[in-house]
Amino acid sequence: MKKVKLDIVGLSYSQTQSGAYALVLGEVNGRRRLPIIIGAFEAQAIAIEIEKMTPSRPLTHDLFKSMAETFHINVQEIVIYNLVDGVFYAKLICNDGKNTHEIDARTSDAIALAVRFNAMIYTYEFILASAGIVIEGNDFLFLENMDSIAKEPDADTIPISTKQEGFGDLTLEELQQKLQEAIADEAYEKAARLRDELNKRGTS
Repeated sequence: MKKVKLDIVGLSYSQTQSGAYALVLGEVNGRRRLPIIIGAFEAQAIAIEIEKMTPSRPLTHDLFKSMAETFHINVQEIVIYNLVDGVFYAKLICNDGKNTHEIDARTSDAIALAVRFNAMIYTYEFILASAGIVIEGNDFLFLENMDSIAKEPDADTIPISTKQEGFGDLTLEELQQKLQEAIADEAYEKAARLRDELNKRGTS
């Protein structure tokens, strides 16, 4: 399967899950975005590395990198290779100079390591086709609220249940309109929930 290269284009507070964050990955040289809900600890780990901050003591992902480098292991790339019931699956592609190994990982941990190893981030076309959101404009970059992150329970899922927020009563046309409005407002998590509702109706 052909891999699609991604970049980190956004990280913000989750609007629906306390202590969670919306990580937005963007298709390189493309308009599609892939929102993923992650925990506060992983969001902090990603943001600290992106902003080139140095914590007083090594975070878990920094420890992993130091240990890997000590034994001459490099993370070459990470691949988000599957999406099942709203859960993204990822793997690390590692090399010790002689052999290449694949290691299963949570998507949030894999990306936190990717930014430390300057590793490429990839996914497959079928994942972008089913979970991606198309952005029409150019104003989609955001990275905010990283100074006050608290350690909270985490998840690597896009919320699937949307009926409790009123989406279940909307027509397909209304859902499409609200999806476009959410994208225009850069409300990527809301857009992801609307997209999931549309996908659910399309397969029912």
